[in-house]
Amino acid sequence: MSPAEPAAAQVPGPAAGAAADPVTSAPARVVLYGRDGCHLCEVAREVVESVCADQGVAWAEVDVDGDPTGALAAQYGDYVPVVTVDGVQQGFWQVDGARLARALSRRRATG
Repeated sequence: MSPAEPAAAQVPGPAAGAAADPVTSAPARVVLYGRDGCHLCEVAREVVESVCADQGVAWAEVDVDGDPTGALAAQYGDYVPVVTVDGVQQGFWQVDGARLARALSRRRATG
């Protein structure tokens, strides 16, 4: 991990597992937490969409401002976009496609 990469962290709470693949209803391996009007979120969406399509992995997007409890906005608000793989945070602000692909490969090999 380079100094520019944030350390992976376990995402707490049930909200992390709440996103599901809209087609299969299975839990999505990759979750992109963002908000409307966020230019970094738009770029992150393109990266996540591309990497997940290449890897054949389900992903979901969650609007942190859509949580009526406010918990997601409190947890991720200053950091969106945030990307998790199997509930483990992989990055925020700028999503690194290579790091996301490595995380998906690592999880597939071990789990």
